[in-house]
Formats: sequence, C-alpha cells, structure tokens
Amino acid sequence: MLKHLHIQNYALISHLDIDFSEGFSVLTGETGAGKSIILGALALVLGARADSKAITDGEDKCIIEAEFDDSIIRRELYANGKSRSFVDDSVVTLQELKALANRLIDIHSQHANLLIENADFQLEVVDAIAANEAILETYSTQYERFMAAQEQLHKLQELARKSRQDADYIQYRYKLLSDAELQEGELEELEQEQYQLSHAEEIQMALQTAIEALNGEQGSAIEVLRACRLDEAAADLQERIESARIEIQDIAEEAERKLNRIERDPRRLEWVEERIGALHELLQKFGVETIEELIQERDTLAQQVERMDSFDFDIEQAKKEAEKERKALQQAGETLTKSRKAVVPQICKSLEEGLQRLGVTHAKVEIPITKTEDFTPKGCDEVQLMFAANLNQSLRAVSEVASGGEISRLMLCVKALIANTKGLPTIIFDEIDTGVSGNIATQMASIMREMAKSRQIIAITHLPQIAALGENHYKVYKADTAQRTETHISRLNEDERIQEIATMLSGNEVSESALKTAKELVNRK
Repeated sequence: MLKHLHIQNYALISHLDIDFSEGFSVLTGETGAGKSIILGALALVLGARADSKAITDGEDKCIIEAEFDDSIIRRELYANGKSRSFVDDSVVTLQELKALANRLIDIHSQHANLLIENADFQLEVVDAIAANEAILETYSTQYERFMAAQEQLHKLQELARKSRQDADYIQYRYKLLSDAELQEGELEELEQEQYQLSHAEEIQMALQTAIEALNGEQGSAIEVLRACRLDEAAADLQERIESARIEIQDIAEEAERKLNRIERDPRRLEWVEERIGALHELLQKFGVETIEELIQERDTLAQQVERMDSFDFDIEQAKKEAEKERKALQQAGETLTKSRKAVVPQICKSLEEGLQRLGVTHAKVEIPITKTEDFTPKGCDEVQLMFAANLNQSLRAVSEVASGGEISRLMLCVKALIANTKGLPTIIFDEIDTGVSGNIATQMASIMREMAKSRQIIAITHLPQIAALGENHYKVYKADTAQRTETHISRLNEDERIQEIATMLSGNEVSESALKTAKELVNRK
C-alpha cells in the first residue's frame, strides 16, 4: 500500500508530505484546489512522461517520492528536461520503474471510464477473471514460434522468386567463371611466362654470355678459381675460394639448364597473351582485382545455382514446419477460448448484480465471444460487451447505449470484479462517480469500502455521499503566501470532516441543516 507521499517543487506545490492509511480513504477539495496536481505528481513518480514545465517557477528541479510497504520510489525532474528514477536509492530505468509501479498501484483516472468501450480492455477483463496468465503465456510463446515459421517460409519464397527472376543472369555469370577454369596464382605465372617468351632471344644471349664468362675454356671464373693455390697461412681464405668456385660452378650449370629450356614459341606466346587478356577481361567484368576474388565469386554463384535447385525442397519443408506450428497455435488458442467462455456467465452475472445494486434495476449484460479471422497476439477471440439498461431494451454495444453515469457504475463494477484477481495493493479512483448522485453515490462508496477490506482504496470525489463513507478523509486546498499560491493537503479530524462534507452539501455558506445532514451521512456507515 501507499504509505507516504513527498512532493517538492511540483507545479503549485513547493513542499508536501502526507501519510496515507490502509482501508478506504477519500480525498476532496474545491475544483482547482490541486487534486489533479497531486495525482499528476503521483503518476510522475510511477513512470508517467516527464515535462520540465511542471517544475515550480524559479526552481531547478522537482522531487516526488512515494513510499510503499516494501519499496521507496523516487523521481527527480530537472529544468533541462532530464529526469532520474530511483528504487530504494538505486538508479533504475523508466521501464523498470513502470514495471514495479504496475504491481503496486492502479490509478483509475477520469478518462479511464472510456476503456469500458474498448474491445482490448474487455478481453483483458475476461482474461483477468479467468486467471489466464499461464494460458496466455503458452499461447504467446506458440504465437511467436508460428510467426517465426511463417517469416522463414515467406523469406524462402521471396528468395526463390528473386532467384527465378535472376536465374538466367546468375547462370550466365557462373558459366563464364566456370568455363574459365581459374587457378590461383595463374595470372602471375602467365605474365612471367609472357615476358620470357617475348624476350626469349635477349634472355638466351644474356645466359650464353654469362655461361661463357663463368665456365668458358679461356679465362673463365671457374678455371681461375680452380688454379688459385694459397699457402697454409691463408688456409681459411683458400676454403672460401673453393666454396665460391663450387657456387659459381652450380650457377653456371643452372644457367645452362635454363638456356636449354628457353624456346622461341610464337604459338605459345599467342596463347599466353590471349589467356592473360581473357583473365583481365573477367577481372574488369566482375569488378575485382585478383584471380582469387574471381574464384570466390565463382563459388558464391555456384552456391546460388545449387540453391535454386533446392528451393522447392526447402520451401516444402518450411511449409510443413509452419503448418506444424499453426496446429500447435490453434490448439493453444482453443484452450484459451474455452477458458474465456467458461467465465463469461460469471462475469455477466456479477456485473448485472453490481449494476442493479447501483440503481440500474433492469441491467442486462452479455459478452459474446466470436472467432477472429486470423491469429492475433492475444488469441483467436473478439469480445464485445453488450449492454441494456432498461426493460425490454435490446442489447447493444456499451459505447452505443450507456450514459456517462451508467458507464461510471459499470466501470466500478468491473474494477471491483477484477481487483482480487490482479492482487493490486492500492487502487486510486479519480472521480469514478461522474454522472451519479444521491443513493447511487452511496452505493458506489459502499462497493469501494468493501473493496478496501483487502486493499487500500483512495477515492478522489466531489460527492458528499462518497466522502462520508471514507475511513480516512483528506482535504486538498490552496493558500496564498507572499510569493505565490500553493496547494496543500491535510488529514481531517472528525469535526473538520463534518464541516467539509457540509460544505460539499451547501457550498461556502454552511447551514445548520447541512451540518446535520453531514453528521447523518457520516454516522450512517
């Protein structure tokens, strides 16, 4: 439950501290006194959108802190538009703050009555009464599996469609590279061979000259070194000379072999040049720089060609998988539908009894469940709350026939019905009594008081009949200081409470009869 609320520098509130009690509490005050300001501050600390304009004029930041049984939530809003959220003095994200707040408190604002006309809200009510949380989770998991299988199938079908459109082009490009019989390092080898074939005569002459210099009969380097004999004092140098002679002789023999291999082959040169030209043409056509990149492109195209042949098989397998997940989802949806239909009679009966208690004597409620055209994230069902307030009146959608007062009463009955199911420790009703008065207001207060036996209920109201049944009474009012007008809140004692209710009955001029009526209303509980 909400135990304490601290507000600092928020709108017309420079500083406010108020303790709240368990049970049924009412909060009253004149229009414009600041009830909505306090509610706005509470909504902010629970994760509502921050607006720096809400900071009191001239201040740098505002602080709202709400203390619950097991946690303290704080929100700080700065003039630069930034805000920070804390749970027990630990910084948390806004999403984490909202998740916690949704388990602690429910604020039913004046506009929330319109939710009763919303089909999604009506479905949530049915699920809450049916305690469908586990069934919904199972369905939701299976829904995600089905959607993933469907997405995979559609992806394969789209790839197949594109592949078929591009099939001729892909196969043409693959054939170009496949027929080229590419080899890694081939271009470099061919270019080296081209050079040798193009300069065969010059290379032969150069090698012949080198061979004669190294190994000729007259004055060759090998013969000179072989004839060189040094004394023992230069033995180490003699060894080096012998080593050099052996190396030079090896070079001469290798040069001889190379000379024997070099041929003047115009046909081979022509083929090599054509091959080099063809490879360069492929490099340019495919926009790459190396043969290795061409080989990689060839292998990629080969996979695409192979994939085109396997699309039909893959698509068939994906269809089977999607169908398997669809059947599982259908089964989960049927389980959910069955659970929902099982509680509809109970819901209708409870709402009719609650409405009759609130003066809608001939209230009739039905909640037909119809099948959706396709699976949805929340199941395969659509609900439409059908309502009739008068005898022999045909049932129609609640949004078409219910008055403002009837909607307020219906919404209170719904909240009372789902309160225990959701297990929320605190519910705040912001003028849920719109459109009602007199005995009906008293009955609404009685329902809220009954709800407060198992949780904290706070009702913001303008009706004395509701205020009189509160176990705790708080008044919101404005007071002027030298600097500004400020909003305050105080807990009323018994005498102050009777005075406040009398004021609500008769206005600022409180009469004796108003005081008497106020006492009667308070004592009636």
